[in-house]
Amino acid sequence: MKTDDIEIIRRDRVTHGEYIAQTEDGSHAGKLTWTLRGEARDAEHTIVPPEMRGRGIAGKLVDALIRDARREGFAIVPTCSYVAKQFERHPEWEDLRA
Repeated sequence: MKTDDIEIIRRDRVTHGEYIAQTEDGSHAGKLTWTLRGEARDAEHTIVPPEMRGRGIAGKLVDALIRDARREGFAIVPTCSYVAKQFERHPEWEDLRA
């Protein structure tokens, strides 16, 4: 399966939300959860099932969060170790760090 076959769906609630990765057939492929902290979104967990790992799914979830932060103007608290590592790898995202 290629990562092109993965769709990212965003679900927002008032104080928290998630980005969900699904395959073309609707199967769960991973998720990134966040909680509102003031004006920032605390990216708390990125979870990809073991059988789906190594396909770039977690990266697509973080990319969706970054894209939305740029478009909507919110900052990100990278509590999740994966998200924190991606911030280290992408210094151009530093302006989005809360």
